[in-house]
This record gives sequence, structure tokens and C-alpha cells, in this order.
Amino acid sequence: MSETKEKVILAYSGGLDTTAIIPWLRENFGYEVICVCIDCGQEEELAHLEERASYCGASKLYILDVCDEFAEEYIVPCVQAHAVYENKYLLGTSMARPLIAKKLVEIARKEGATTICHGATGKGNDQIRFELGIKALAPDLKIIAAWRNEKWTLDSRESEIEYCRQHGIDLPFSADSSYSRDRNLWHISHEGLELEDPSCEPNYDHLLVMSQTPQKAPDKVTYVTMTFEKGVPTSIDGEKMKVADIIRKLNKLGGENGIGIIDIVENRVVGMKSRGIYETPGGTILYEAHQQLEELILDRETYAMKDDIGHRFASLVYEGKWFTPLREAEQAFIESTQKYVTGQVKLALYKGNIIKAGTTSPYSLDNESSASFTTGDLYDHHDAEGFINLFGLSCKVRAMKLQEVEKQKGGK
Repeated sequence: MSETKEKVILAYSGGLDTTAIIPWLRENFGYEVICVCIDCGQEEELAHLEERASYCGASKLYILDVCDEFAEEYIVPCVQAHAVYENKYLLGTSMARPLIAKKLVEIARKEGATTICHGATGKGNDQIRFELGIKALAPDLKIIAAWRNEKWTLDSRESEIEYCRQHGIDLPFSADSSYSRDRNLWHISHEGLELEDPSCEPNYDHLLVMSQTPQKAPDKVTYVTMTFEKGVPTSIDGEKMKVADIIRKLNKLGGENGIGIIDIVENRVVGMKSRGIYETPGGTILYEAHQQLEELILDRETYAMKDDIGHRFASLVYEGKWFTPLREAEQAFIESTQKYVTGQVKLALYKGNIIKAGTTSPYSLDNESSASFTTGDLYDHHDAEGFINLFGLSCKVRAMKLQEVEKQKGGK
């Protein structure tokens, strides 16, 4: 009777790296390899992936469509928080990684696996996000990071292709270098080639996938109207949709109008700087619409506190700390602010710009009686005098003290 092999769960994309990892795991560790491909809306060709995984030596392949869960449980909290990393990055890759880690753990439990393996490099953020997620959800599972393992000696696409061939795997992988990309429902990122030099202008004609540049966008305005209920988007142009479909629709509209293309040199968690181009057409529109609604509804102190929490929330997500008490606590605060974030937002999209075209809410604090230039029932201009006297009291007392000191100096 043959000895039962330990099982390893491999985060599998069907690309060259994870293809080479299948025979590498079998050869170096003797594992039974179970591949898990998690579809977060990357729109890559998933057909024949099962045959490819089997051909490369995997015993099984799971393909999990998690787009709705991704949209409703990971994207929506980030939109509600207005979570933006370093003032530009809308966290497209960051917010997907904890969900992927969660699904890897679920399949590991289902299959009785002892180990999870991923193909993230030792220089990037994803290794941290995957492994923090796995450790938080399944501290007993072993983790193999192929690129950090001493048994991994493959240092180029050419060496990976040759390794596959030596193991009877001959697939149409190209040795040509290209951009390193990550795509999901929310965005697509680009790194590498000319982007590695911050002094180089991006080759947008070669680079963009979801969008066109503002210069090439139509010379006409596109209007879009959205509704929100308790901070959650519910419709576009009067058509009720689930969140994932709203994002897909906004991606199309935003991409056509050159919305949401950013060029950023960001600070990775591991300490180095990294330049990337992010296309987030629908997400940029969604963030802007949600924030415009909040401008009407949240009071000054809550708005300021929420802004601070939003920056902290973005850092937590970027650093892979989704499954932590702090993230849960911050999200609980954010969700409490969304109770009355209900209303309609109309936007004009034009050559990379998002222009306000009217916002309404039954909970708007923009009261015409108090805010107009004419005197209303809620506000008397004379009331401001006492307020200013009290509000500026410390400034006046300090100035008086300084005057007193100067007079004393002059008298000497």
C-alpha cells in the first residue's frame, strides 16, 4: 500500500510562474499538488485551465468565481472609507489579496492539506498580504513562498521555460519580457519596462488595457447618474444593479472617457519604492460619487474623523492586515457613518475629468435657510459676533499678552 502524500494548495493562475511551481513542488517536496484559481474578475482566459493544470502534474483544480463577494465585502468597505494609499492608489490589488488568502485556506481545509504555496516574489507586497491572511485564518498551515525558497533556482522566464520542458511540459509561453500586470474587477496595474525609470514617460499606447488617455477620449460630455443606499451603490441611470455589475458598467464609461489613470511611485511595505501605472476607471468614479454624497450628509467633526480613519484604513489594507481587530474596529466606525449616506449623484465625464452635475439626498445638511446669503429662520447674522468673540478669545488674549511684554521692554 503506497504512502499517502501530503497535499499542498497552490495559488494558480495558469501563467508561467505557477506552471513551473507544480513540478517543482512535486520534485522537491513530494506533495500532491491541488491548484486553486481564484477569479476576482481578471477576465483572463480560464478555458482549458483544468487540462493545463492536470498536464503539468496537479491532481485537481478549483476555479472559484468570487467577483460578487469581492465587490460587496471588500470593495464596498474601501469605497465607504474613501481608502486611498499615498493620495493616489485605490488599492485594487491590495483589497483582493485577503479574499484570495481566505479562499486558499477554505480549500486547504476542505482537502485536508498541510501547506499553501504562492508564487509572489520576495520583493513585493503580495507575499506579505497572502501570508498575513493565511496566518490569521490558519496559523497551523505551512506556507511555501517559492521565490524565497532555497530550492527555487529559476531566476528568469527562460530558465522557467527550460525547467518545464525538462519535466515534459511544453506550453506556448513566450520568453519575451513585457509589463508585469495584475487585473481584477476593480483595476489593472502595470509595472516594468520603461516604467522602471521614473524619468521615462509611459508608453500609454502600448500599455493601457481598460482605458484610453484623456487626449484620445471623445470630445463630448458623458453623463452618469448613480444612487446610493446607506453608502452602497445601487443603480446607474435608473437601472438597479448588483455592485459588481455597477463597477463593470462604470469601468466601461470611465475607460472610454480617460478616467482614473494614475502614475505613482509608491512606498512598498518592504521598504523600496516602486513605480506603477494603475487603471481604475470605474473605481475612480465610484469614489468620487460617494464622496460627493458624503459632503452633503456628514457633519464637520464626523467628516474630519472619517477622513483620518480612511487614511489609516488604506494603510491597513495595503499592508495586508485585513484580518485584524483594528481593521474590524475601523470598519465598524466607517459603517456607522454610512447610516444616512443615501441619495443620488449626477456626474459629467469629460476627457479624464469628473465634474459635479448635481447631488441630492433626503438627509442633506445643506439647509437653504441657514446657508443662503439672505437671513433665514435658522440663522441671524448678529449671532456670529458672540461666536467670533468666544472662538477667537485665545488669539486675542495671546496678542494682548505680547503687547504687554513689548510695552514693558520699551519702558526699560
